[in-house]
Amino acid sequence: MTHSMTAFASRTGALGAATWSWEMRAVNARGVDLRMRLPEGLDGVEQALRRAVGAVVTRGNVTVNLRVNHEETAAELVVDEARLDAVLSALDQIQDRAFAKGVTLAQPTAADVLGQRGVLVPAKVDDDNAELVKVLLSEIPEIVGAFNAMRKSEGQALQTVVREQIDQIASLTRDAAVAAQERAPQARENLATALNRVMEDITEVEEARVAQELALLAIKNDVTEEIDRLSAHVQAARDLINADGPVGRKLDFLAQEFNREANTLCAKAQSPALTAIGLDLKAVIDQMREQIQNVE
Repeated sequence: MTHSMTAFASRTGALGAATWSWEMRAVNARGVDLRMRLPEGLDGVEQALRRAVGAVVTRGNVTVNLRVNHEETAAELVVDEARLDAVLSALDQIQDRAFAKGVTLAQPTAADVLGQRGVLVPAKVDDDNAELVKVLLSEIPEIVGAFNAMRKSEGQALQTVVREQIDQIASLTRDAAVAAQERAPQARENLATALNRVMEDITEVEEARVAQELALLAIKNDVTEEIDRLSAHVQAARDLINADGPVGRKLDFLAQEFNREANTLCAKAQSPALTAIGLDLKAVIDQMREQIQNVE
């Protein structure tokens, strides 16, 4: 099954005060280029992602973004016992000193004590990301699976388009073979006319040399090999597009071969009908090559 190199997938999740969003996207590339933007402190997530993506992608520029947000919540307040002891000891010292000086002080209330700096503090927040990492790891197969499903869907669409283009090339190749046969009488007449014109100005001629030159001209104008190679390329392209696994590189090389034969066909045409077919071939081949650029 043909896969596309272009795809996109996203997913969101939440755990307690943490929320996150995944984004995976890919575009075509000559090889594999995996780039990840992940928050720090998520041990094991990057390694798992690389393994999962590497198992399904052989070509393409893949970007994975993971954004994690922690909601600000009112933390629980607790008493710092060490600080409380220090404040109470200080109050005792103050009371004793005041009594020694003959000064009477009002007794501090609990609110007064709690109001002292550092007595009442927010409870420590557990910064352990183990549970969050566990959930994120469990989501990797899902996000990568959705990503690969889109690659497969896009690949099926590409496969349909490229098949139709291969069929067009096959039809135009058959038309070229017919046009080449139809031009044969005119080509022979043109060759004979040219030969007679040359012979009128020459008194002595080597028949073997003339035969050799005629043979070279005939070979230069013959498009049989180009048509045969185009037909062979059509069958090779059909085999590739129906094959399992990555075939993009091979199809791209084959598209270059198609274009080379179409160029040669146009150069040898010497016929408006055959030239028109050659130009149509070049147009379809160029369109096919644009689609092939996205095939893995």
